[in-house]
Amino acid sequence: MARLLMILTSTDKMGDDGAPTGFYWEEMAVPYWAFREAGYTVDMASPKGGRPPADPASDDDTMARPRAVKRFLEDEKAMTTLENTMRLTDIDASQYDGVFLPGGHGTMWDFHQTPQIAATVSKIHEQGGVIGAVCHGPAGLLGTKRSDGTPLLKGRKVNGFTNSEEKAAGLTDVVPFLLEDELKAEGAIFERSTEDFSGFAIRDARIVTGQNPDSSAQVAEQTLAALNDTNRQAA
Repeated sequence: MARLLMILTSTDKMGDDGAPTGFYWEEMAVPYWAFREAGYTVDMASPKGGRPPADPASDDDTMARPRAVKRFLEDEKAMTTLENTMRLTDIDASQYDGVFLPGGHGTMWDFHQTPQIAATVSKIHEQGGVIGAVCHGPAGLLGTKRSDGTPLLKGRKVNGFTNSEEKAAGLTDVVPFLLEDELKAEGAIFERSTEDFSGFAIRDARIVTGQNPDSSAQVAEQTLAALNDTNRQAA
C-alpha cells in the first residue's frame, strides 16, 4: 500500500519569548486529506512522539475554521493518528513513498535541530521518494544530503516562509534563524510570490515547497503530481 510520512513539530513555545506555538492546523489537515483521498496511508511522526502541540493561533476562530480542519477534528481515525505520533527514532524510512512537513513556528526550534529529521528526509529522497513541505516546514530540509554528501537543496528551486513575512509577523528577532536565509545558504534557489501571504508553491522534480498557509492545497496537489510521476516512471 502506498504510504506517506508526515512529520510534525514537538515544540510548544517560541524559545525565550515563551509564546505558545506548534504545528499549523491548515498546513497539516489540507494535505492530509488530499493524500488520504488519493489512496495513501498517512503515518505521523514527531521528534518526541505522542500528540504534537498545535499553534492556537491557527484555530482561534472556530467560525472561520477551514473545512479540512473541521473534518480532521471530527474524524476519529485521523485524531487517533495525531494523538499517537511515532517517535522519529522509531521510523523506518524505507517504508515510505514520500514525506511531508507541515509548518507552524514550532518547527523553527526543532526541525533543523533534530538530525533524525534531515536523515529521514534524505533517505526517503535517496530511495526515489517525494518531499513536500509548506511554510516553516522546509526547516526540516536544512541539513539534508545527497548520497555523495552534497547538500540536497543545492541548485534546487525551493520556497518557504519569507524574510518579509517573518518581519510582518513581528517575529524576526524571536525565531532562531530566518528560513529564507538558511535555505539560500545551502545553495537553494529561493523563489517566492510577488506578494506576502499569498499562496505560492514550487516543484523541482521530487521536491515540492510552499510559502505559507494559503499554499497548503497547492503544495499537496503538486506533491501528489510528483508522486504520480514517480510511480509512472517506476512502472
